[in-house]
Amino acid sequence: MQNLSAINWGRDVAVPGYGRPITLFVQCLVDSLYPGVKEAVEKIFLRLGLDVLCPRDQTCCGQPAFNAGYRKEARNAAARFIDIFGDAETIVCPSGSCVNMVRHHYPLLFENDPKYYPKAIDLGRRIFELSEFLVDVLQVVDLGAAFSGRVTYHDSCHLLRGLSVRSQPRRLIQNVKGAILVEMKDSDRCCGFGGSFFLKYPDISAAMAADKVNAVIGSGADVVVGCDMGCLMRIQKHLTCLGSGIQALHIAQLLTMNS
Repeated sequence: MQNLSAINWGRDVAVPGYGRPITLFVQCLVDSLYPGVKEAVEKIFLRLGLDVLCPRDQTCCGQPAFNAGYRKEARNAAARFIDIFGDAETIVCPSGSCVNMVRHHYPLLFENDPKYYPKAIDLGRRIFELSEFLVDVLQVVDLGAAFSGRVTYHDSCHLLRGLSVRSQPRRLIQNVKGAILVEMKDSDRCCGFGGSFFLKYPDISAAMAADKVNAVIGSGADVVVGCDMGCLMRIQKHLTCLGSGIQALHIAQLLTMNS
């Protein structure tokens, strides 16, 4: 278990009364391809004066196996996740799809397991997506961030439909100094990533991504922000292929900007 509280990020937006440590669950894509998102999440919590723990032995939550129909393999990954995070008081993850997996699908995986079923139910009450945790639990909407430009927001599928998180990221964006939130057309329409969906149905996925990117460009935004790196990776690829200068940012990255 790595304790990150010794890192001097600065703590000038302290949250009084929340003395519990935050245990960070790092999504696979963030861990392997976008470590800057993890660093941004750590900066946010340490700036709020909260202790952050990050288990070194954490791995995937099992969602890819679950979505592909490999329930035994998904249960193995889920059981390991529960064993690692079982003692954590509060778990936060910068990915709505992973939180949705733990909160809603772990109980299904272990519905006939008297040992892990109650643990799965209990763990589901203690895991939160980042924007959900900041706004609903900490009641923090202004992190002192600043960005001069127009920002549009993409509603990722699991975050919106699985966790009902819609207003929270928008409230955070609206409180970034200098940022102008502009809604894109069909912000809640899927980008076509869908985990393994884009591999199984590449043509359909590409068409969906094209529609999403056209909506992003049509909004007139300088950046597109989301809460799931899978979506943002897909969107950024298509923006780049079109020669667009619009950047895709995880909301944690926006919330740690200061200019």
